[in-house]
Amino acid sequence: MAKSKKNVRIEEKPEAPVSDVGIVSILETNYMPYAMSVIVSRAIPEIDGFKPAHRKLLYTMYKMGLMTGAKTKSAKVVGQTMMLNPHGDSAIYETLVRLTTGKEALLHPFVESKGSFGKQYSDMAYAASRYTEVKLAPFCAEIFDGIDRDAVDMVDNYDGTMKEPSILPVSFPNVLVSPNTGIAVGMASTICSFNLGEICDATAAFIENESITCDELLDILKAPDFSTGGLLLYDREKLREIYTTGRGSFKVRAKYAYDKAANRIEITQIPYTTTLEKIKATIVLLVKNGRIKEIADVRDETDLNGLKLTIDLKRGSDSEKLMARLFKTTPLEDDFACNFNILVGGTPMTLGIREILDEWAAFRVECLRRTFIYDLDKKSDKLHLLYGLKEILLDIDLAISIIRNTETEKEVVPNLMAGFGIDEKQAEYVADIKLRNINREYIVNRISEIDDLEKETAELRELIADDRKIKAVIVRQLKTIKEKYAIPRKTFILYEDDVPADVPEETVEDYPVVAFLSHEGYFKKCTLASLRGNDVQKFKENDSLLEKWETSNSADVLFFTSKAQVYKSHLYDFEDAKASLLGDYVPAKLSFEPDERVVAACCLKDYGGSFTLFFENGKAVRIPASSYETKTNRRKLVNAFWSGSPVAGIFRSSAENEYLLLSSTSKALLVKEEQVTEKTTKTSSGASVFTLRKNGRVVSVRLYGKDGPRLVKEAKYRKATLPSAGTLFEDDDPELTQQTLL
Repeated sequence: MAKSKKNVRIEEKPEAPVSDVGIVSILETNYMPYAMSVIVSRAIPEIDGFKPAHRKLLYTMYKMGLMTGAKTKSAKVVGQTMMLNPHGDSAIYETLVRLTTGKEALLHPFVESKGSFGKQYSDMAYAASRYTEVKLAPFCAEIFDGIDRDAVDMVDNYDGTMKEPSILPVSFPNVLVSPNTGIAVGMASTICSFNLGEICDATAAFIENESITCDELLDILKAPDFSTGGLLLYDREKLREIYTTGRGSFKVRAKYAYDKAANRIEITQIPYTTTLEKIKATIVLLVKNGRIKEIADVRDETDLNGLKLTIDLKRGSDSEKLMARLFKTTPLEDDFACNFNILVGGTPMTLGIREILDEWAAFRVECLRRTFIYDLDKKSDKLHLLYGLKEILLDIDLAISIIRNTETEKEVVPNLMAGFGIDEKQAEYVADIKLRNINREYIVNRISEIDDLEKETAELRELIADDRKIKAVIVRQLKTIKEKYAIPRKTFILYEDDVPADVPEETVEDYPVVAFLSHEGYFKKCTLASLRGNDVQKFKENDSLLEKWETSNSADVLFFTSKAQVYKSHLYDFEDAKASLLGDYVPAKLSFEPDERVVAACCLKDYGGSFTLFFENGKAVRIPASSYETKTNRRKLVNAFWSGSPVAGIFRSSAENEYLLLSSTSKALLVKEEQVTEKTTKTSSGASVFTLRKNGRVVSVRLYGKDGPRLVKEAKYRKATLPSAGTLFEDDDPELTQQTLL
């Protein structure tokens, strides 16, 4: 017998108090801290060219001693970095991957790597951190210059257990050498990379002449440079805009060679912003859709020697004309949009090249001044000790006697201070000298450093007090960096004179054709000549003709589908067919979605007039044909018409048109064109024209009249006002009845 359940008493809890708070106040207290955190601490790089994630990772590797020695497992680096960066290991490892030599994302990688790290030009996945090894590249000496000599502020990490640099004391404008992209809240940053040698020259020229013009900078810093190479289409006006405002765009295209013997094109460099897989997929789609017919095959032949995409051409194809079309229709030519948004003193600022160099120069001057002050303090301390040692040289025997005759250890320093007139630090230094070193030779050798130290400290004081001398040091460092690390440009500049003239689009042969569409979605076009011999159309079993058009080969064709979408194509994209062939299956040729089918179509040469649409729920609407006109080559238009009810019929509007509607309850209605509501929005449902019973629907819509059979009692099916419930369909014409019931 089941035990009876005890009644559980539920205590009623008081309702939470509701208070009225302004939306502005909520945003300031709840959302603004998050937004500022993303801007300042995550997405936007600072003047050193690093985001916090990059900086924490590189500094961790520096403290691990990975500037020298053997490589270590990436997993170990990731684990150590989590002491500064509380993000997950996958996010940290992804940051590490981008900085490696293996990834080839940077012109000057900061991390030497061993293992598979993917490629910038490919969607290839990188290996797990337990399989790869890394260490800092020698180039990193230039980003840590002076970090152990108080060059920058050190701040607490997230839990206050360690110190980390607030910024790295880079000795060159890394912000313009390493590309960066970040999306924050309400703003973004996209910085392209430049050639290190050109950046060093431009920075030195700016420091030596701060009134240098943008045009003079353009002569030195010619254009951006990318690790993936490619050809940059040189437009001086666009580059001047970028250099001046920090905003603008330029074009980069792929580098290729034509192998005449094999009749193929070999692409070896692509734009930085795309990948090999995207390019290949786009080309395959163009070939599949019939927009490009010169290509026989396209394949990825990338190997250890680097990137290679091979395109086999059909016999007689012109490689230059083909590439001109591919540059226009694929990512083989891509835009790089610049937005030089940088954090300066914690404030995001969009700067031009001159402003960036100015901010970096001021930052670098301060870094060097701090290191010089640090060096001065160290040398001054040493000099002070040597001055004390110099006093001891006057009477070494006295120093030994004082130490020997002092009864307690703690009295040694005071006695030396009294005996030689030196201070406590100097006395401590003398007292700590080993017994074997208390000889004239050792002391003379040590105090001989005094002259050099006095000279060095004097020079340091002059440097600290004079910004011009510090800037001269910066210029010398930049020249040394250029000699040591600069590499030739990878992205070549393609000047206007070198760019081939635009190849005009190949003209489409225009000739009369007849197009046919079946209920099942098979579409074909036939020339008039082919129809003279045999005009009997072939269809699959249980399939029949839906629409027929007499038009020309250059016309557009719109396919309206069951998912309220329109697919656009050109008749010349379809091969000429014979009446004895089924034709192309439209859902397969135009890549329809699963379970999507053609419900109507229209061939047209202009987008004037409108379309009249009838829906199964009795509504109808007229939509301007211009709603489906596009300036680009878009193939798919979503939300092309109202999706609230299945479409029963779609027709090209005409003032003389009259439509015969038949419902599932055998009611019929004649509707004139002017009785259908016209709307400018293509997704409008229009207005009801046919009042249906519950669960009733419109099963057939056809053009009435126009050389077709007519109803015997047509007047009773016409209604002056709509919507109408129609009239019971009782016409005696069997031919018409059979047609309307199809």
